[in-house]
Amino acid sequence: MTDHMNDVHALSGAYAVDALDDAERARFEEHLRRCPDCRAEVAGLRETAASLPVQPAAPPPQLRDRILEGIETIRPLPPLTQTTADVVPLTRRRLRPAPTSLLVAAVAVLIAAVGGAFFLHPWSSDRGQVQETAADKVLDADDATRITEKLGDAQATVVISRSEGRAVIVTKDMPLAPDGRTYELWFQTPQGTMQPAGLMPDDQDATVLLDGDASDATGVGITVEPDGGSPEPTSDPIAFFALAT
Repeated sequence: MTDHMNDVHALSGAYAVDALDDAERARFEEHLRRCPDCRAEVAGLRETAASLPVQPAAPPPQLRDRILEGIETIRPLPPLTQTTADVVPLTRRRLRPAPTSLLVAAVAVLIAAVGGAFFLHPWSSDRGQVQETAADKVLDADDATRITEKLGDAQATVVISRSEGRAVIVTKDMPLAPDGRTYELWFQTPQGTMQPAGLMPDDQDATVLLDGDASDATGVGITVEPDGGSPEPTSDPIAFFALAT
């Protein structure tokens, strides 16, 4: 079998998900009329793909190239062309459809090639998603209490929910920390000590879920610390939010 024919057979996966250009589609459809094995494989791929719960989304521009690269690693060999030396009598010859496992693997490669377009938001990490959910619970809690402080032209608001045991800080127009420094958050304990509660991002407008249990906190402070933060404050807070107990 020639490389030209191998190339045509290898287009079945891309054809099944409409990832061919006009010239390749016309070429493959011409081949499809003469190849029952490819017709069976395309039908199987489409049936398997249709059974997967995928939310519609516009595929990325590089989808076609990634499909064609990936499909070569899992597609079964093209159908063999019988020669006069090994012709099998028609009564004994049976077409063998592509195994289901290979069809499923092919569809898995196609979906993997699409990447985040269908399933993931590439701008969100797992930790970010957890924090966002917890922050929303605090902001929407029935017992949420808000304390706002002005920092020059900036504004910061601490929202605490005792029932959730968490606190959130929301900043607006917050100036960025100086080079080599970072803003660090702290919980003040009933004993008056300061416990680390996370670092602020380099973002003027941010919503940050504080680390740790806020159930007994009597205040929230912000200090300027060396990059990476400190185990305890190295300077007085630039802002302090007294929490009602």
